[in-house]
Amino acid sequence: MSMTITSSSFPHQGVIPVRHTCEGHDTSPELFWNDVPEGTKSLVLIMDDPDAPDPAAPKRTWVHWVLYNIPVNSGGLPEAVAARDLPPGTLEGLNDWQRTGYGGPCPPIGSHRYFHKLYALDTVLPDLNQPTKVKLEQAMQGHILAHSELIGLYQKH
Repeated sequence: MSMTITSSSFPHQGVIPVRHTCEGHDTSPELFWNDVPEGTKSLVLIMDDPDAPDPAAPKRTWVHWVLYNIPVNSGGLPEAVAARDLPPGTLEGLNDWQRTGYGGPCPPIGSHRYFHKLYALDTVLPDLNQPTKVKLEQAMQGHILAHSELIGLYQKH
């Protein structure tokens, strides 16, 4: 068995509901993970959009959410999770709006793909003081035991 990440809000490769976007309440989706490998000490969640700004001519990957040191036994995150309700020990990184927390899909043009990436690490990372995705990925190097992705799609109405 390999580690999986799923959501009750949308299926893999399915459309993300408006409530999770800038056109709705901009709340995070409910997420679940299973089959975390033995020896995992912490989890990392990164949500990003590789289709920014235009899927026909992408120029960058836009980072929407960065969480790390998620406890192995957490099993997932509830919908609309607030920072105060994150599992104990979970730390936040900066998204591309230069703030912590979830920032939902808000594509300027076309249908974009939103990757919810879950990583199992063989360590608990030190406090990286609200790292960017790049800094977090550097700290994760050599510690990834498993990786899983949930992809959601969204196009503004």
